[in-house]
Amino acid sequence: MNLRKFGRTGKSVSEIGFGAWAIGASWGEVDDTQSIAALHASLDSGVNFIDTADVYGDGHSERLIAGVVKERSGPAPFIATKAGRRLPKQIPEGYTEANLRSWIDRSRTNLQMDTLDLVQLHCPPTALYQTSRVFDILDTLKAEGKLRDYGVSVERIDEALKAITYPGVVSVQIIFNIFRQRVAEAFLQEAKHKNVAVIARVPMASGLLTGKMRADTKFEDTDHRKFNRNGEAFDMGETFSGVPYDVALAAVERIRPLVGHNQTMAQFALRWILMFDGITVAIPGAKTIEQSRMNAQASSCAAISEDTMSALHAIYDEDIKPHVHHRW
Repeated sequence: MNLRKFGRTGKSVSEIGFGAWAIGASWGEVDDTQSIAALHASLDSGVNFIDTADVYGDGHSERLIAGVVKERSGPAPFIATKAGRRLPKQIPEGYTEANLRSWIDRSRTNLQMDTLDLVQLHCPPTALYQTSRVFDILDTLKAEGKLRDYGVSVERIDEALKAITYPGVVSVQIIFNIFRQRVAEAFLQEAKHKNVAVIARVPMASGLLTGKMRADTKFEDTDHRKFNRNGEAFDMGETFSGVPYDVALAAVERIRPLVGHNQTMAQFALRWILMFDGITVAIPGAKTIEQSRMNAQASSCAAISEDTMSALHAIYDEDIKPHVHHRW
């Protein structure tokens, strides 16, 4: 497993992490025994970065992670959590010191950590970034030892660019995959210049880039790929990266012949992300041991050729860009 520097924190993290949304909620039925085994398999494979949030299963994801870490010996993984989506309505005024303290203390309890490694604002409203008020609160909580560092998880590139103007922001989490390429054009260089870590989420476009989905694929009622296709519950960009399902399936078929030998399409999609040195870590989800192991193996896959990278960019330009490029 290759390691990359996590911005200016002094930490080094595995370039493939573990995204723990799926083991918490919103991805259909999940079995805790399988989730625990998947986490162990990921850590056994060299992964040392786990991303979660206080709302994933109302804390269930955080508590599962804490249990797994407690069972293991050796260095603890770097655990990033998020705060803010517990608000009933996303308004900047809801990010009060009292609320932030409550959310962070709750995550400290769930994760059984006195000091959280990283707290990320969880896709707050754009207006929040216009003043330093919330970042000043996070500075206070950091000084008190409740968190070691803080960052942001964003929907939009303009939010990311504004966030990294605040000196305490050490990381940005943003959707980046073959179907969401604008990040490479408009953000990665600036983040690298400021030595800000970049966490690539939704790396397989909610499973589309595994190549396993079809037009007749069924999703459970508890799966956001059924209930959030048009942004009914949260930003639609989080589901299939905001690409219409039929458009995405057609693009997947254009990508399939480009996948290298001895690798899955999922590994190919992850390796594409790792081709960008401005990316610190990609965080695919996994609900089984096999998924964890296959994700981790993407770190050792061969680099993608320049011709193939160009072909993937052309597919994006022709098929995907009109649907997503201007929105996020």
